[in-house]
Amino acid sequence: MKETKFCEEFSPKYYGICAIGGMLSAGATHVAITPLDVLKVNMQVNPVKYSSICTSFTTLLREGGVSAFRRGWTGKFFGYGVQGACRFGLYEYMNKIYSNSLKEQNKSLIFFLSSATAEVIANVALCPFEAIKVRVQAQPHFAKGLGDGFPKLYASEGLRGYETITFLFLEGCLDSHLLDIRNVVSMIMFSTFEHSVDFLYRNAIQRKKEDCSITQQLGVTCLAGYAAGSTGSIISNPADNIVASLNNNKTNSLKMAVKKIGLRNLFTRSLPIRIMLVGPVVTLQWLLFDTIKVLSGLPTSGHITTEVEVTRAKIQPA
Repeated sequence: MKETKFCEEFSPKYYGICAIGGMLSAGATHVAITPLDVLKVNMQVNPVKYSSICTSFTTLLREGGVSAFRRGWTGKFFGYGVQGACRFGLYEYMNKIYSNSLKEQNKSLIFFLSSATAEVIANVALCPFEAIKVRVQAQPHFAKGLGDGFPKLYASEGLRGYETITFLFLEGCLDSHLLDIRNVVSMIMFSTFEHSVDFLYRNAIQRKKEDCSITQQLGVTCLAGYAAGSTGSIISNPADNIVASLNNNKTNSLKMAVKKIGLRNLFTRSLPIRIMLVGPVVTLQWLLFDTIKVLSGLPTSGHITTEVEVTRAKIQPA
């Protein structure tokens, strides 16, 4: 029996589903790990007081109670939801555009270009939410969430009217170099995911994607997502430490932030908890994203090398 599809691949509805899937998967997963994110941010901005995961948890629980671990959840849901919609939706769209324009180019280049384009827009969309979220988590008396956080930030900075929008953009972006770092991380993560999917189908399963069951396809998504998340957690740790320091007003420039944190701490501070966060979160994001696509009658993510698909098709028994 022919499977009913909500829409066809690469149609306007397809990209809409990708955007909605990215929004729900990113927003939900980031809300789920809000307690760990609260620990991470406080360890980054006040490493003396919050020197380890265990002591940080105890200190926060004693000073703020259970509610302390919910700080910033609205910023995470809406901020990362918007980022996820742009990241996943635009990635799929740009991948198609670049694939059609650069047919003779290496696939890795197309993955890099697609993710970089999507990530620039996604990070700019995230910036204002991230600026509020870090303050709410690291400064308990600053605000309760986005509702009172945006007005309070506006009032404290003394900006007028539509200048607030400009301020929030600059406050979140902080430094163009940070956007560059985050873009590189996204490029590596998406490329790692794509190549992992390709590797698993070619070498582990040795079957075309459409010949695999939904369970197998989602299993590949999880493995590839974890590979991408683990790689990204290590690479993005320096940038994450800098963002936390700048957003908490510890320093006012990228150079000063690096100097204050220290080169070694830049790579190692909060790394264990970041690995705990990013790997599973990225895996769950791709799993939820692909589940939404599957429920809509669409294939899971990952662009398999055409040459491999043709080769496997010749090997498959008639």
